[in-house]
Amino acid sequence: MFNITWHQEALKELYKLDFFIAKIIFKKVEEMREDPFSKDVKRLKGQTSFRLRIGDYRVLFEIIGNILFIKKVGHRKNIYD
Repeated sequence: MFNITWHQEALKELYKLDFFIAKIIFKKVEEMREDPFSKDVKRLKGQTSFRLRIGDYRVLFEIIGNILFIKKVGHRKNIYD
């Protein structure tokens, strides 16, 4: 079982989103506690980070030991900047 840690910037981005979208994103991230690779997760090229795809939104995270460190949340057109 993994622990989830949110970066302050990721939380700010999550709170800026529409309530229903934020709720879905939060639920999908919580579901990754059991198995982080059970959802639509891919490793980013040339990085140690992964991305979780939730419709048009992305969650960028790293796995450090048994901790999922959520770094960024946002729309797919802006997230990789």
